[in-house]
Amino acid sequence: VQLVESGGGLVQPGGSLTLSCAASGFTFSSYAMSWYRQAPGKERELVAAFTGTGGTTYYADSVKGRFTISRDNGKNTVYLQMSSLKPEDTAVYYCRARRWPTEYWGQGTQVTVSS
Repeated sequence: VQLVESGGGLVQPGGSLTLSCAASGFTFSSYAMSWYRQAPGKERELVAAFTGTGGTTYYADSVKGRFTISRDNGKNTVYLQMSSLKPEDTAVYYCRARRWPTEYWGQGTQVTVSS
């Protein structure tokens, strides 16, 4: 089983990035997918999620209107489109796959928002 995030990097405030998380080794379409982030010295927090295997989504208040989660079951990939990025969005971003009682995590990708 693997979840591999990519697409992180350094971006200026107000910029955009799209993160990808490629899954393998499990039935991707049967899992609820989500994105978390963890900033230095802070707890990991939920950013955006599919609440199940359908299209219903959840966003943290801090990213609502700026981030969009999407998935392509044909490519076994979940995405996080991020726009209007702020310095406080700086963190390591992780994807998570969940189907009770099982969950998988990726290794994370660093996003740094700085001028």
